Amino acid sequence: MDDYRITSVVEIEALLKRLLDANTLITLSAPGGISYTTMLWSVDSARGIVCFSAETSDARLQTLMEASEVVAVGYLDSIKVQFDLEGLVRVNNGRTTAINAQFPRLLYRFQRRSSYRVKPLSSNFPQIHFAHPALPDMQVSLRVLDISLGGVALFIPHTIPMVAAGIEIKRCFIDLDSDTRLEVGLIIHHVSVINPESQGARLGCELVGLDGATERIFQRYIDQTQKRRLALSAAQD
Repeated sequence: MDDYRITSVVEIEALLKRLLDANTLITLSAPGGISYTTMLWSVDSARGIVCFSAETSDARLQTLMEASEVVAVGYLDSIKVQFDLEGLVRVNNGRTTAINAQFPRLLYRFQRRSSYRVKPLSSNFPQIHFAHPALPDMQVSLRVLDISLGGVALFIPHTIPMVAAGIEIKRCFIDLDSDTRLEVGLIIHHVSVINPESQGARLGCELVGLDGATERIFQRYIDQTQKRRLALSAAQD
């Protein structure tokens, strides 16, 4: 774990501010399966405080505040950021509620994946289809933002109920093109807001249940997409 440990205040603050600036969803977890999804509101190393947004009416909030230990986890694309929270205090000014905690003295930075990832060409975005895990009668089709042998990033518009991090969807179908449909499984690892204008969020997903033949199809798609991108770039130059 020493290879992932960060104790420098400057480095810790830089990573926290990246989470803050990216509007990254952060999961606060405690023993007993308690979890609460939120976002950083402010980071102040000088005052020794980090602040998270909160919903006044959410019953989980009080349970979390009473927990013996709380761990925060967020994702910056391929990087998992994890740190313990101490000294949690609920702050309410009558209109808004927030969670204050001590500025972390230790943070872990994990690299999630090493496989090569490409963005599909804008003329032919793959799509993935599945039954919404919270609403089984609702069929969902999401655009693939990027893809690798190990995972995909999906765009979920605000009109579709959010899929929570940690959910596994065992049966999905991905259309790489008009002739190629593959059955895969997904684990949703993280959810992040792209930007306020996008009207949606980004789901970072791990692909599971791939056999050798399916992996070879994905690899061929990745290679061909990269070659086409390089050819288009050369033509523009």
